[in-house]
Amino acid sequence: MKKIWLGGLLLANALLFAYIQWGSSWLNDANKLQALPALYAEKMPTVSAPLATVASAKAPTTPASVALSCWEWSDFSGRDLQDANAALANLNLGNKLSQRLIEYSSGFWVYIPPLKDKAAVAQKVAQLKARGVEEYFVVQEAGEWLHAISLGVFRSEDKAQKYLASLKELGVKSAKTGERASKLKATVFVFTQLDDALVEQLKTLQKEFASSELKSVECR
Repeated sequence: MKKIWLGGLLLANALLFAYIQWGSSWLNDANKLQALPALYAEKMPTVSAPLATVASAKAPTTPASVALSCWEWSDFSGRDLQDANAALANLNLGNKLSQRLIEYSSGFWVYIPPLKDKAAVAQKVAQLKARGVEEYFVVQEAGEWLHAISLGVFRSEDKAQKYLASLKELGVKSAKTGERASKLKATVFVFTQLDDALVEQLKTLQKEFASSELKSVECR
């Protein structure tokens, strides 16, 4: 029994000596081991930010919507109508362009006074064509205007006078302008779904037709 007690005392002394000698070192190592995750966490690169950057870089971008608008260009008859049609053909507008007729109860027209007979009318028409005038209408109804040649009808006197001046420059000296109390028809160009580039082209073109009006309208 005495030997057992003595052995236990020796073992306890040995353990106490070991703790005194190495125990603090073990505790420090244990603390170091616990500190490792925090230490390495500080040194480990975060991947969330780069992944987010890559994801945003690869995300498809939605193109900005293009603003489209609708316009009307009025009103045309005679030589102006012919020239405007030729100019618009160069823009290749396709189904973006249409026309509609407007009618006025009264207005002004540019005309050549009534001629003596059909032979004189045919001669005058040939002269007009030789000068580049392709838009005309020969009045065939009986009355004071029989055998007169209409070269264009206009809503305002100002537009009629401007067109008359352009005909004079072509050498059509017999043309006149005056008020007409009958129904007059003119053409309006209608444009739909135009982008900004086409609108700018139209605005530039409109300047060549000083008596015309180009305006933005509600799309239908």
